[in-house]
Amino acid sequence: MKRLILIRHAKSSWSSGANADKSRPLNDRGRAAATKVGAWLNKQGYMPDEVISSNAERCAQTWAGIADILGTEATVDFKDDLYLAEAETMLNSLQAGSGDVVLMLGHMPGIGEFARQLRRDPAPAHESFQKYPTGAVTVLDFKADSWADVQFGTGKFIDYVAPREL
Repeated sequence: MKRLILIRHAKSSWSSGANADKSRPLNDRGRAAATKVGAWLNKQGYMPDEVISSNAERCAQTWAGIADILGTEATVDFKDDLYLAEAETMLNSLQAGSGDVVLMLGHMPGIGEFARQLRRDPAPAHESFQKYPTGAVTVLDFKADSWADVQFGTGKFIDYVAPREL
């Protein structure tokens, strides 16, 4: 059994003065959301042992806010190919994973599409799941011994939350 925690980065600052999109940091609301998401993950017992993330600053800062709350020793891999990645690229990165519980951080529209394509069951009756807002979290389980065996349409939906609900 494998578990995947998919998270869209928290709210970033468009007025930060960053020269490149990849360098945009979180704003105050985003930092607060990352902390809330970390507390929710901790309360639910969703503890990753591996993190695979876009190398964008807003993803790194989202993980830092979550990790501060979780206190986990998860291995972390910040990858350039996950910056604004599409669902297929995200699947390829996941299939190289080695943890039992992997947390992936990414961007829209790829991460929302990835969450929708991985499910084998109907979409949750949650209005914001389709929009996949900043900081949104989806938890999926897979009957697989290896991440290499995971394909689209094989994930069992377990949970979903968006920061404004916390």
